[in-house]
Order: sequence, then C-alpha cells, then structure tokens
Amino acid sequence: MSIDFKSTKGIFQQIADNLCHQILDRKLPPGARVPSVRDLAVEYEVNRNTLLRTYSILESAGIIMNKRGIGFFVADNAMELIRSIEKTEFFANDLPEFMRKVQMLKLTESDLSDLIIILKNNSKP
Repeated sequence: MSIDFKSTKGIFQQIADNLCHQILDRKLPPGARVPSVRDLAVEYEVNRNTLLRTYSILESAGIIMNKRGIGFFVADNAMELIRSIEKTEFFANDLPEFMRKVQMLKLTESDLSDLIIILKNNSKP
C-alpha cells in the first residue's frame, strides 16, 4: 500500500485502515502477530512515531493487543470490531453520498436490483 500524502486523512489513519483491511481479508487473522513498528515504518517510509500512533489507535479500539516484550497481535474479535466501525462510517459518510447520486441519476429499483445481483455474482468464491 502506498501512502497518499495529499489525502485529507492522516497518514497514521491510512495505515490503520490498511491494517484493518488486511485483517478483514484474513491476511492478518485473529491471533496473528502484527508487523513491528520498525518494519512497517521502513515499509511505509514514515517516522516510527507515526506507526506508534497507528498502533495506539488500533489498541484503544481493541483491534490489536500488545504483549509486552513480544509485540502486537490481532485480537480475537478484531474482525467484528472492524466491521462494526466500517458499517458505522459507511452509514454516516458513504451512504448519504450514494443516495444523493441515486436520486440525481434517477436510478430505479430495477437498476439497483440489477447492481446487487451483479455484486452477488462477483463475490461468490
């Protein structure tokens, strides 16, 4: 993942979002060790303090746990926590804009139903 330095979203939040998406994609499953602050700082080419802030936010949210002297690990209920947070953000931020566009484009129930069918077909394993 690359950092968008022009984004209105802070670098630490972009990294947190990326780690959360890795957890949801099961690239970092519950109980897995999260890469070290030092390793991720090098990978993202950011200051270690930025990663410390990222990890602090994720730890405060209960998504990761710090095992002193060992490192950070994905919490057992991290996926549920992330889904809940993402769902809240979706309803607060993304859905209103989506609904505005639906109204502006005068999309019908049939248009949206077709879209849902396409999405379901594309998400099958």
